[in-house]
Amino acid sequence: MTGRVALLMAVMAATTYLIRALPFVAFRRKIRSRFARSFLSYAPYAVLTAMTVPAVFSSTASVPSAVAGVCVAVALALKRRSLLTVAAAACAAAFVAQWLLSLF
Repeated sequence: MTGRVALLMAVMAATTYLIRALPFVAFRRKIRSRFARSFLSYAPYAVLTAMTVPAVFSSTASVPSAVAGVCVAVALALKRRSLLTVAAAACAAAFVAQWLLSLF
C-alpha cells in the first residue's frame, strides 16, 4: 500500500511540474499574435469563473438563496463596491433568503 501511495504522489508531482514547465518550453519567444495574447490574458478569469460558479450555487441549502446572494453580489460589484462589502452583503442576502424560505 505504501508503494502505491508513493507512486501516486510521484505521478501527481510530475503532472503538476509538467503543467507549470510546459509553457516555458513551448513559448521561448514573446507571443506576437494579438489574438493569442488576448486569449491568454483572459484565461485565468475564465478558469476562476468555471471553478467558482458551480460552487456558489451548491453552497447553500437551496438554489433560490444562492441566486439571491449572486444577485446582490453582482449588483454591488457593478456599483464598484469593495470586495469585502460585496462578499459580506452576498452572504447576508443568502442567509436571509434561506431564513425566509425556511419560514414557508
